[in-house]
Amino acid sequence: MSLPHALLGLLALRPATGYDLARVFDTDLGRYAWQAGHTSVYPELGKLAAQGLAEVTEEGARGAKTYTLTDDGRAELRRWMLAPPQQGKVRNEPVLRMFLIAALPRDDALAVLDRTAEDAERSLAVLRAVRAEHPDDAPMLGEDGMGQLAAEFGVRQYETVRDWARWAAERLRAEA
Repeated sequence: MSLPHALLGLLALRPATGYDLARVFDTDLGRYAWQAGHTSVYPELGKLAAQGLAEVTEEGARGAKTYTLTDDGRAELRRWMLAPPQQGKVRNEPVLRMFLIAALPRDDALAVLDRTAEDAERSLAVLRAVRAEHPDDAPMLGEDGMGQLAAEFGVRQYETVRDWARWAAERLRAEA
């Protein structure tokens, strides 16, 4: 995933200023998917405009610019979304820890697994609360639905991590 595509996706939902977009990255989008601050959002918006993927449609007080997605920007977003994800460098610390858990003494490995299950359960509770704020028949697409499919993905992912950690801990305890 790249910041330009994240910005194109947000602009596809509605026109926005750089400030508005940077604030979106301070929400669950930044917490769970992609972090970006003002110092990276503003230059990237300039690049998108220079490439014809976004355009400034309004200039407000203190130089605030409202950006809108162009047809070319919408086409690029669609191309990127429909293409298979590109595998870049893999750096997934939780998965690395799971690979290396075998290097720990049993009690330490069990502590890691128990903590993993507890952390997943806490994160699961947070995402379930997010999902509970939106009825099952609420829109999943458009600005009103932004994040709901991702929240459900997170719920299911945390359930899987929790269940895996419990399973692994049971297996280790049974070997004792």
